[in-house]
Amino acid sequence: MMIADAQVHLWSFRPEGANPWHRKIPEYNAPELIAEMDEAGIDRAVIVPPMWMGDDNSQACAAAVEHPDRLAVLGRFPLFDPSAADQLANWNDQPGMLGLRFTFGKPDEQELLRSGDLEWLWSAAEDAGVPVMFMVSGHIDVVPGIAEAHPGLKLTVDHLGFPGQKCDDEAFAPIPQLIEMAKYDNVSVKASTMPAYSTENYPYANTHDVLHRVFDAFGPHRMFWASDITRLLGTYREYVTMFTEELPWLKGEDLELVMGKGLCNWIGWE
Repeated sequence: MMIADAQVHLWSFRPEGANPWHRKIPEYNAPELIAEMDEAGIDRAVIVPPMWMGDDNSQACAAAVEHPDRLAVLGRFPLFDPSAADQLANWNDQPGMLGLRFTFGKPDEQELLRSGDLEWLWSAAEDAGVPVMFMVSGHIDVVPGIAEAHPGLKLTVDHLGFPGQKCDDEAFAPIPQLIEMAKYDNVSVKASTMPAYSTENYPYANTHDVLHRVFDAFGPHRMFWASDITRLLGTYREYVTMFTEELPWLKGEDLELVMGKGLCNWIGWE
């Protein structure tokens, strides 16, 4: 079975205090990632540059060029510059690039997301056939409007829409809203960083029913396994086996799709 991780980060610098929930190391590079992927049995991974790297995708693209069979990129893009929309027509011509990814972690970004002033971005990405992944923690209610207005735009909701730094039932609160979005064929979800949303130990059993409900709503073609490895509790391999060995309802072709095939089909990674 081919396993593809839908979310990893690389960084070449780390300002003091930047996102304290990720590994507190000054640099995390492609050789380190590949070594951890090999140890855990991961075939492929999608690099999404972290927010403290700004809109610089150069490290990620260089890693994908060096490891074209192992790594691809969904890159960052300037949110506050509508004149940049023209860049999206050729966005995926960049080496290793397969789409866009946004975090909406800052107040001004969240205000922009909620204001409707990103119509230029959604329209340009839709016209160019560029898929979008986004972290909309606390703002999941904006997704249906975007999905409905842009049916040709592929959207992926990161971390199942869970709010940041919440655990257990507090974290799982958006699930009814998320499940309601399954009616939009252009919306998919990333089951990423699940251990971080549970106070239990491996195999994080209180997340299993949540995952099952999401799977029943979105199906195996639109639910993607993802680690966010530098934020993981436990080991990389454990996060693989949590899905491959601990979820008895996930098996056969459905398991293959969730663990990588569905992601690659969605973003066009042949």
